[in-house]
Amino acid sequence: MLRIAGVSIPGSKRIVIALTAIKGVGQPLSRRILTELKIHEDIRADNLKQDDATRLRARVEKEVIEGNLTRKVSMDIKRLQDIGTWRGYRHRRKLPVHGQTSRRNARTKRGKKKTGLSGRTTLTKT
Repeated sequence: MLRIAGVSIPGSKRIVIALTAIKGVGQPLSRRILTELKIHEDIRADNLKQDDATRLRARVEKEVIEGNLTRKVSMDIKRLQDIGTWRGYRHRRKLPVHGQTSRRNARTKRGKKKTGLSGRTTLTKT
């Protein structure tokens, strides 16, 4: 089984699809890398030659993938929050960032629905 950037690549799949198991590598980037290295896209990951595998491993690790990608995204969000942008404010409050309506929708971000609570507490007899 082929390992690239700490991820086990599924051997039974075509190499162009198998590379998408790495976070940060989609099909367009996968195709671009394979054409750059002159590796045929229809080869199964198990049937890849050893020298092709080492060239592929070296090329993929030049990209921003896996932990570095996650770290970069979280630092970008933190930067937006620190400089006080509207997008940073929306991230901080866990609301939709890209201008979506949140009055009626956005249940995934806002959590379970709370019905109209009046704020009154009921008195219990003692």
